[in-house]
Amino acid sequence: MSLLVLLLSVGAACCTGFGFVLQQDAARRAPPSDFLSPRLLLDLMRVPSWLAGIGLMICGMVLGALALGQGEVSVVEPLLATNLLFALALSRYFTGQRLGRQGWGGLWLLAGGVIAFLLGGRPRGGEAVTEPLRHWLVIGVVAGLALVLTAFARHPRTPWAPTLLGLAGGLLYGLQDALTRVCGLRLADGGWGALFTSWQPYALVVMGVTSLIIVQSAFEAGPLRMSLPALTAAQPLAGIVCGIGFLGDQVRTDVGALAWQAAGLAAIVAGIVLLGLHPAMPAGKEQHGSTEVHGVGLDGRHDSG
Repeated sequence: MSLLVLLLSVGAACCTGFGFVLQQDAARRAPPSDFLSPRLLLDLMRVPSWLAGIGLMICGMVLGALALGQGEVSVVEPLLATNLLFALALSRYFTGQRLGRQGWGGLWLLAGGVIAFLLGGRPRGGEAVTEPLRHWLVIGVVAGLALVLTAFARHPRTPWAPTLLGLAGGLLYGLQDALTRVCGLRLADGGWGALFTSWQPYALVVMGVTSLIIVQSAFEAGPLRMSLPALTAAQPLAGIVCGIGFLGDQVRTDVGALAWQAAGLAAIVAGIVLLGLHPAMPAGKEQHGSTEVHGVGLDGRHDSG
């Protein structure tokens, strides 16, 4: 792994983490009727903090795309998962909460998990799979699972809607990262003509809008601590599956290496959960049936709806 890939990936994680906090602070104030509707984006476009969060997320996407152009998805994705560290840092700044044992434990689990996975698996590039059936099988499973989770989240009695939508959004983000890598390879090999005559860039646009609505709805439906850990955990897992599934990424498969990779992924997920549940994360708005509990915004004022 080159230093450039490391810096680009961590820079992307920083922008994305900061952007998520600003987006959620705006989305939690959106009308309930906007839930999983394109109207949600139209309403949020009028909120300056949301636009700032989207701007940071776009910067993160650009840096992430540059990182994916230089390194394998299986390398970049675990590094992008560190966006939760930066989200917690910004939330801690606004709330004044100390990290404590939970924060430091989650931090070391996440960082150690990333290191264990990268050192144990030693991901490297290989020949991309050209068989269309395998492409569509992997894409169909990831996208289909995201749609199923979204469908469950639409049920009015589902108390875990933010978590389900966070998982769905994370799966689509991981798939987007893999398709971004494909677009970069097509651009490098055949130029702009080869890129725009393929289906991947158009699928990226559709998937980008869809995932944005899903993630903003997750931020609207409940506190950041319910949605962001699920999103952050699902994205690298989906990206790694796509990288190995059809991009040709290779990892070591001996027993010892697989054990380190499994332990690393488990530590990443555990660290994400600990950090996501940290008291510094904005409480936001929780919905239980028809009852709403409003939290404190980033400006320190109580939200009354």
